[in-house]
Amino acid sequence: MLDLQFLCDNRALVEENCRNRGVPMDLGRLVDLAGERRKLISKGDELRREQKEVSGQIPKAPADQKATLVARGKELRELVQQTEKEVAEVETQLRDEQMRVPNMTHPDAPIGKDDTESKTVCEWGEKRAFSFAPKDHVDLMQGLDLVDLEAGAKVAGHGFYFLKNEGALLELALVNYAVQTLRKEGFTIFSTPDLARDEVLMGTGYMPRGPETQIYSIHGTDLSLVATAEITLGGMLKDQILDFEKLPLKMAGISHCFRTEAGGHGKQSRGIYRVHQFTKIEMFGFTAPSLDASNAFHQMVLGIEEKLFQGLQVPYRVIDTCTGDLGGPAYRKFDLEAWMPGRNEYGEITSASNCTDFQSRRLGIRCRVPEKKGTEFVHTLNGTAIACTRAMIAILENNQQEDGSVVVPEVLRPWVGTDVIRSRKS
Repeated sequence: MLDLQFLCDNRALVEENCRNRGVPMDLGRLVDLAGERRKLISKGDELRREQKEVSGQIPKAPADQKATLVARGKELRELVQQTEKEVAEVETQLRDEQMRVPNMTHPDAPIGKDDTESKTVCEWGEKRAFSFAPKDHVDLMQGLDLVDLEAGAKVAGHGFYFLKNEGALLELALVNYAVQTLRKEGFTIFSTPDLARDEVLMGTGYMPRGPETQIYSIHGTDLSLVATAEITLGGMLKDQILDFEKLPLKMAGISHCFRTEAGGHGKQSRGIYRVHQFTKIEMFGFTAPSLDASNAFHQMVLGIEEKLFQGLQVPYRVIDTCTGDLGGPAYRKFDLEAWMPGRNEYGEITSASNCTDFQSRRLGIRCRVPEKKGTEFVHTLNGTAIACTRAMIAILENNQQEDGSVVVPEVLRPWVGTDVIRSRKS
């Protein structure tokens, strides 16, 4: 969330930013609550001052005045308690209002209402010219016996699946390939929990409960299934003061990701493009509390994403996400979209977001900056290394052969164990 004083001092700027993001917001209630909070705190301070003064007078007071002073002391104590209760209530309402406000936006991010107004930064690789009609990943995977969608639906419902044979090996290969690459880039690798407390989800900017949530919550608990390892990696340092000299921290999490994907439809819901569970390797970073530091880390994360998909020889484009398509925590976000011949269009395969101090302020993650008083909130960033299902789609569709076989990218062959995935019927 944004700093309260910043919100009050820059109301017009923040409201304009909200409009650009497609979340029109009147900060009037927030400003009023902030003013009420200040008055209540001032009132409480004055009451405590008087309470201390009265308490000091009682031992020295004449006998005929002590009862009056004791009664006043009791009255003041009750008034202090009542004021503290009112402050707590106002602060709860104030925090709720603060939590609704999205992050500010990088000045270079394109302003637009939806993804059609995002900008292409660059393109890499050549779209393959097929001498035959290319299949989509569903036909390829079923022909090669790499997936069982019917069994997934029978066991867990639509949007779940079984990977099998080289399909399962391909997923493991992508995990190993990503982990090997990230270790060389200096990332500490974690295998993360699939569950997190709701306060951690809220801290990273996810809505664990409510009508618009995309999160699976566990009934009767404060736990939810995570949509990304961004949640658990961000939450693992909650309420800590980090060593400035050790920043930036570079982490990578291997996790399952669970998403309700409400509203998914059309060809995007076919096969394994938009599913309720998938395996992903996520990058996460904590940097010094400066835009220079976090913007540099952001570019590094984007560069690693490009390196990974160049290694897989998958054509892609980089998208600078417009304001209307940014998530609440993101100051700026770049997406990689891979060319998917079976769909004859690009599909998102990674994202990389600079969240500045939006998440760390919620999570209470700080550092002590040299030659500055007190502590400051660090900046946090996240980026997809590889989301296995969508990476598999891009690999299969771009490397398919006329006979339905698929050439395995060279970097994955040590783990898949073959150069070409062929039909078991041939």
